Amino acid sequence: MQALRNLAFLLGRLMVAALFIYDAWVTVRAPGGAASYIDKVGLPGNTLSVVLAAAMLIGGLLIVVGLWTRLAALAFAAFCIATATLFHYHPADVGEMIQMGKDLAVAGGFLFLAAAGPGIYSIDARRRGGLI
Repeated sequence: MQALRNLAFLLGRLMVAALFIYDAWVTVRAPGGAASYIDKVGLPGNTLSVVLAAAMLIGGLLIVVGLWTRLAALAFAAFCIATATLFHYHPADVGEMIQMGKDLAVAGGFLFLAAAGPGIYSIDARRRGGLI
């Protein structure tokens, strides 16, 4: 059962990180889309889209390799909650409310990761002698 648990931690980290690494890649390739979306809520889209792309890429890579995993997971949980409330809270729009729910669900997953840690297949585990 322990082997399955450790594999689940690794696969879970890879899957949740892939979402943000991919979003960072899309933002870098087409920065105008993200910038205009951010502008809609009154924030500086051009600047913030670059900062967010860098944060999503770096944070995603930290989650993948399992380095500073709990801190990265908490940061992503906060990011997901902020995204849900700033961009998707539109009670009259069912599609936006579904997106909000998805963002909150991903935030919940990150909270689980922050609480449980990255598992044995991680740099954090090696730094602690493999005990997580």
